[in-house]
Amino acid sequence: QLQLVESGGGLVQPGGSLRLSCAASGFTLDTYAIGWFRQAPGKEREGVSCISSNRGGTYYADSVKGRFTISRDNAKNTVYLQMNSLRPEDTGLYYCAAEAYYFCSEYIGPYLGSSSWGQGTQVTVSS
Repeated sequence: QLQLVESGGGLVQPGGSLRLSCAASGFTLDTYAIGWFRQAPGKEREGVSCISSNRGGTYYADSVKGRFTISRDNAKNTVYLQMNSLRPEDTGLYYCAAEAYYFCSEYIGPYLGSSSWGQGTQVTVSS
């Protein structure tokens, strides 16, 4: 059974950092693209970042470029989202999602229709 579990969220002051993890079980990540999405109260879910299954092509939403970095460790079956210089507008519930043989790029973001989703981890940026 495919399962994704997010962790690493929390409360952080503006300008701070967090590292989110997306750990997979029941399947190996190396043939899956992993996307990170976030959803703030009253807002639609938005794609934040994505990393491809092949050669690690990546995508970042304009709002997070230069501040967030996505990476994958196939040996640990985990994808990370390093978030630096956090802002209050980064607050939301962050989800990871997996889709087989999907390719992200600078212009192609995460797939909202991904087949597998985690339960989310809350990120709150506030002073």
